[in-house]
Amino acid sequence: MSPVEIAKQSYLAFASGDRAANEAVIADDFSFTSPLDNQLDRATYFERCWPNNESIRGFEFIRVIAHEDEVIVTYEGTATSGRRFRNTEVLTIENGKIRKVEVYFGWNVPHDAPQGGYLADA
Repeated sequence: MSPVEIAKQSYLAFASGDRAANEAVIADDFSFTSPLDNQLDRATYFERCWPNNESIRGFEFIRVIAHEDEVIVTYEGTATSGRRFRNTEVLTIENGKIRKVEVYFGWNVPHDAPQGGYLADA
């Protein structure tokens, strides 16, 4: 499987709740970092983050770019509530497994700020 296919399998498994398929592409020495999480190990990721799959209906891939051992994925996700959001993640893939994920939270879709404008609180 190519790094892009491995990355996509991970997202599709997350959205469908297929933990075994997700675990199959997550390395033993995995780490997960986001604005809320700092280098969670594999066990903590599955304890803390995996349950969030229940609130996700699916992902639409906006861009998937492979560069050396990394895959950069921007997606629009749809929550079971219907809320849409956009994030970008950088996945490091080694020996056919995702070893590291860095998540960069994006924005709501549609954007909370008016076109050409901004949010005053930000």
